[in-house]
Amino acid sequence: MMSDFWAELLDFAREMTERVGTQLLPDFRKVQALQKADGTLVTKADRWADQEIRDAIASHFPSHGILSEEGEHKFPATDWCWIIDPLDGTTNFTRGIPLWGISLGLLYQGTPIFGYVHFPPVGQSFHGFWQGESDIKDLENGAFMNALPIHSSSDAPSNNHFFNLCSRSTSILQQPFPCKMRMLGVASYNFITVATGAVLGGVEATPKIWDLAGAWVIAQAAGAVWVSLNSESIFPLTVGEDYGDRSFPTLVAAYPELVSVFKPFIKI
Repeated sequence: MMSDFWAELLDFAREMTERVGTQLLPDFRKVQALQKADGTLVTKADRWADQEIRDAIASHFPSHGILSEEGEHKFPATDWCWIIDPLDGTTNFTRGIPLWGISLGLLYQGTPIFGYVHFPPVGQSFHGFWQGESDIKDLENGAFMNALPIHSSSDAPSNNHFFNLCSRSTSILQQPFPCKMRMLGVASYNFITVATGAVLGGVEATPKIWDLAGAWVIAQAAGAVWVSLNSESIFPLTVGEDYGDRSFPTLVAAYPELVSVFKPFIKI
């Protein structure tokens, strides 16, 4: 049975992302976007959602730190820290493609152990718990979509299976690739669909820490394998370090043997 603390976290994440997501829906396709220094887009909806989420965390978990895409980028000196992407898939959001979401990762001593990602337009919510190497004893690993368990695929790759990528990854993939490719426009969804068994793998060439934190938990808890492509371990994060401009090239595969299948096609 889930302890009161983990049940409280899950209820908080579910209720808060559903509330924020519902309030974002009227702005879908209607808001104007600005281009940030890194070339990505931001809207007033991103900034509103970011503030709402940070306020909710500060109210419910005042001792927890916060690192968010639209707010503070330095990792704080707290045992617990939330990493927030208030609107993952802003370009989809502004152009009218109904695939975008709210991504949360909760880190303990610098490493994610809880992830929650909600996609309002398609009615899908994902969460996961991942103990990893932490000293927490009452945490049971598991990954879920709309509260039902999910697991990555065990299929062998073929031209009837999918592999996800971002637009910045097209230049690093060699051809011919052993699966059909799909470009969804949302980093967290690229990786979470590996967790659901819908695709066999995914690659992102330039994801930021807020793109990864929530999905990192869900993918591994579902049986998938997470591989850093620059030989640098992503977690634990370092206290005081600014993660605003850092990218973490990443491959996710449905099971360990697929890493050696996909990795030769990726040239970083």
